[in-house]
Amino acid sequence: MGDLLAHRPRDYQRAVGESRIADLFGEDEAVIAGEIVGVSLRRTRRRLTVLKATLADESGEIQAVWFNQEWLEPRLQPGTHVRLRGRLRRGEFHVRLQDLDGHAATADLAPIYAASEEVSSQRLRALVERALPHARALPDPLPARLKVAERLPLKADALFALHQPRTLEEAEAGRQRLAFDELLVLQVGLARRRREREATVAPELPPPGELVARYRESLPFRLTEHQERAMAEIDADLQRAAPMQRLLQGDVGSGKTVVALYALLRAVEAGHRGALMAPTETLAEQHFLTVEELCRDLGVPTALLTSSTPKRERDRAAGASILVGTHALIQEGVDLDDLAVAVVDEQHRFGVEQRQALTEGRSPHVLHMTATPIPRTLALTVYGDLAVSEIARPPADRKPVVTRWIPEERASEAYTRLRRVLEEGRQAYVVCPLVSESEAIEARAAEEEAERLRRAELRGFRVGCMHGKLRPAERRELMAQFKAGALDVLVATTVIEVGVDVPNATIMIVQEADRFGLAQLHQLRGRVGRGAEQSYTLLVSRPKEELTDTARARLEALVETTDGFELAEVDLDLRGGGQLLGTRQSGLSDLRFTRLRADRPLLERARAAADELADASGPLADEADRLFGATDTARLA
Repeated sequence: MGDLLAHRPRDYQRAVGESRIADLFGEDEAVIAGEIVGVSLRRTRRRLTVLKATLADESGEIQAVWFNQEWLEPRLQPGTHVRLRGRLRRGEFHVRLQDLDGHAATADLAPIYAASEEVSSQRLRALVERALPHARALPDPLPARLKVAERLPLKADALFALHQPRTLEEAEAGRQRLAFDELLVLQVGLARRRREREATVAPELPPPGELVARYRESLPFRLTEHQERAMAEIDADLQRAAPMQRLLQGDVGSGKTVVALYALLRAVEAGHRGALMAPTETLAEQHFLTVEELCRDLGVPTALLTSSTPKRERDRAAGASILVGTHALIQEGVDLDDLAVAVVDEQHRFGVEQRQALTEGRSPHVLHMTATPIPRTLALTVYGDLAVSEIARPPADRKPVVTRWIPEERASEAYTRLRRVLEEGRQAYVVCPLVSESEAIEARAAEEEAERLRRAELRGFRVGCMHGKLRPAERRELMAQFKAGALDVLVATTVIEVGVDVPNATIMIVQEADRFGLAQLHQLRGRVGRGAEQSYTLLVSRPKEELTDTARARLEALVETTDGFELAEVDLDLRGGGQLLGTRQSGLSDLRFTRLRADRPLLERARAAADELADASGPLADEADRLFGATDTARLA
């Protein structure tokens, strides 16, 4: 019964009032009522059934029409009183909804439920009507003083307002009360996790010293204001005994890795070790190339550990101060006992057991990184147990990437521009479309496309091909060639979407861009624009008229802005919170009443209340324990 009443209406019937048949005019939606006078049913040549009934009221008669609703014929007997909602078209009333015994479906503000293949909207409405009288038997988890302080209605009253509202304002008030409940349960659970973590002890690191001072001086650029702020926030965390749990999020190319390495070096100069864990070998290798180059001049030994690392190199890694790797970091035989700072990049792509293994038996300070920004409301919701640092802007000397959307019939224009840029001494990427879930098929398609381009549009240029089936040594060699300028163009799959940094690469063509998600396209675009030169991303898609509304909205958003935080909000609008973070494995899939963007103030109130309620026992704590016991909460990121 509780699940049934928690099935939120997706909309409500518009308030139009009831009209006399003689007063019907125009094609606006209307409601009429009367008595059936006669019924007929016929089938057309196209297997369409047309049901017609003559309806009469005190003002006149009209033909009511249903299409493919032959099951209604036995119920529309002469003398039956009906109420219909529909539109007047060519002198007939085309019926959208009907009530044969009441007003449930056609009434103003009648709830409209999202139907499934098994249960129709009408069936759901009938079931909810039967369940509503029992709403007052459901437990209300909110403490009485909180309901008074927040001026919230009783839970049962909120359910009645949601399913049988007298006004849309009443329906919204009911929804907000129920949304507050589920946000509060989530925030109480996150607050309890914070308290549990604060009970553990991490190494208290001394203030920044000579090593990080040399690191800052060695950087070939000036740190931005946002990077400095993030470092100061990390410094404050590392001086405490409670383990740091901080989310570092920033736009593509904003310099998150520089800040992450700062945190790792803070551990090294205090006599401990640091580790950076990435979800794929390609990303781990890219991080290692960046980290190793900076650490070499500082005299800090580093090592790369992946499943492909030979045993001899694995043994040598035992003496490294900073380890970079994949889940191989947490396999048996890797000594992380002296780990003081761990950086987890793209943590949502790890399994919960892998993340737990990184901190099992130890309490390091942990810095989480995301590849692209997540919406700020989502950050508060799903990272509610983490402190958040934002690097909102890239370095000042970088120009925004110019993005153009080109239909495939004009793809030759994209390659003409690309050749012009190459002739000026720059380099380029061509990203192959997503053709299969199979990495082997993706790799084969990329190789074939690279060979085609060598013979056609890119004849005369040096073209390499990067994909996930290359061996680690081959990938490293290929990237080294591209970075050194020995290759002009890198044809690649999405393995280049993160971690690749070649400032001389100033143009990218993304083939069949409509097949990619918004965050992935923004991440790919971030491979160019990493130097001071003007850079370009050309999105080649199928003809615009063949695309879905969502695909068009994604590509339009990319053309309009390079702001990753703004795009994250657009992505939230297009996809919804649960889907954005992985529907089945996210606690957000349980948020039935919350509208994440609209409910930001509600979320802030729930978060504030949760801090006071985290240590309390009772129904609210029980619900939080159930949610966090049944959900892989680490997947919330």
